[in-house]
Amino acid sequence: MSNENIRQKTVYFAAGWFSPKQTAAYDQVMAAIKQNKTIDDKNSYVPLEHQYKGLRVDEHPELLADKEWQTATFNGDCVGIKSSDLFLCTYLPDEEDIGCGVELGLAKALGKYIVIVIPDEDYGKPINLMSWGAADTVIKVSELADFDFNKPYYNFYECEVY
Repeated sequence: MSNENIRQKTVYFAAGWFSPKQTAAYDQVMAAIKQNKTIDDKNSYVPLEHQYKGLRVDEHPELLADKEWQTATFNGDCVGIKSSDLFLCTYLPDEEDIGCGVELGLAKALGKYIVIVIPDEDYGKPINLMSWGAADTVIKVSELADFDFNKPYYNFYECEVY
């Protein structure tokens, strides 16, 4: 089947990128997103690529004290969630990102289809009850490249919660 016959969806890609483990998971998930034929990666919303005025806080930490940058980046991310077809979150059970939690809550409130992606080596570890409850589907990173976003389904993440 050629790509022009496959319906592609835009995703909002939530992920932490503040530690080496988060950065590694971020990179793995981004690579899988680019391989997935049902994701329109060119028109999807990746917050790290949509920081206000193109200024990345990881390269300009002084922005953490800039109210204009803070407000515009936050509101831009909210627009990204609202305007994307679905919500995709990279979740590390041992390094939960509070920003992802807020984004998950907004996506749930807006009725977005929510897929949480967990690194294979962490799959099965306990996760936060609220994140667990917000998810429609939880998959491993190794499943993402072939996941069909045109056939959404609900599944339980078989784990304990905290």
